[in-house]
Amino acid sequence: MVAGAGERIRQAALRWPGVQAQPHRFGGEAYLLGGGEIGHRHGDSVVDIPFPRAVRDELVASGQAKPHRFTPPGSGWVTVFLRQPSDVDHAIGLLERVYRARLKRRQSARD
Repeated sequence: MVAGAGERIRQAALRWPGVQAQPHRFGGEAYLLGGGEIGHRHGDSVVDIPFPRAVRDELVASGQAKPHRFTPPGSGWVTVFLRQPSDVDHAIGLLERVYRARLKRRQSARD
């Protein structure tokens, strides 16, 4: 657990245009873009983020994330445990990666 991690993540995510926060159904706080979740956090200790399965496999294989603790093995969800300050920056970077990919898809759908 990293004291203040949750607030740092919240502040970062809410700076991205279009992102909104809401309570997550299993506790914590979810971050949404256009109604779709880009990830959620549980306090100052865990961030869960959805990726396409191939990206999830790459992140897990490279040690950048762990498989999500509760979703089925075939899901794209990953978990980042916040154990040191650099983990917080890493989690924010992964959330932003999902955010930017969703923005790109939304723009492509409009074109």
